[in-house]
Amino acid sequence: MNWILLIIAGLFEVGFAACLGKAKETSGATATWWYIGFLVCLAISMILLVKATKTLPIGTAYAVWTGIGAVGTVLVGIFIFKESAEFWRVFFLATLILSIVGLKFVSN
Repeated sequence: MNWILLIIAGLFEVGFAACLGKAKETSGATATWWYIGFLVCLAISMILLVKATKTLPIGTAYAVWTGIGAVGTVLVGIFIFKESAEFWRVFFLATLILSIVGLKFVSN
């Protein structure tokens, strides 16, 4: 169950990064709503991370959480913000994903 909480926490990390990206593109009330979304996603992500680390090793949990956030944020950047998807960027993204999966398999 805590692995599921950790994955959801990582997805909310992607959410707060995406909200920051959208807030940067807007101004006024629209930007304020994106910043509110950032704060909500940040709070949910942190609460779930804390719950997950009650039974998971902190080093593994933190690495998986940041890895999910990094991978998800890069994918949001590519698909939503039209950032480049050049070979080396995708290659290193794939190695990061393999590392996250590897950490999950070697953790108790």
